[in-house]
Amino acid sequence: QVQIVESGGGLVQPGGSLRLSCAGSGFTLYYYDMSWYRQTPGKERELVARISSTGGSINYADSVKGRFTISRDNIKNTVYLQMNGLKPEDTAVYVCHAVHWRVAGTNYWGQGTQVTVSS
Repeated sequence: QVQIVESGGGLVQPGGSLRLSCAGSGFTLYYYDMSWYRQTPGKERELVARISSTGGSINYADSVKGRFTISRDNIKNTVYLQMNGLKPEDTAVYVCHAVHWRVAGTNYWGQGTQVTVSS
């Protein structure tokens, strides 16, 4: 059974850091481009960061460049999002998305983890 589970969210003060994890099971992460999105009520889902299957290509939203770092460990079947310098506007549910690099239409979503930045 394919499953994506995010973890690492929580409540943090402005300027603080969190490290999110996205663990895949039932599929081999190596074949997937991985992305982190975030969702807030009343707003469109926003792409935060994306890393290619090999890790050779990485993209970030302008709003998080220089503060967030996406990485992957294909042996552990896990993708990470290191978030530093957090701001209240980073508050959202962060969701992991896996897209097969070659097989069109093969993709999986996690349930998300809540990140709240507040003093």
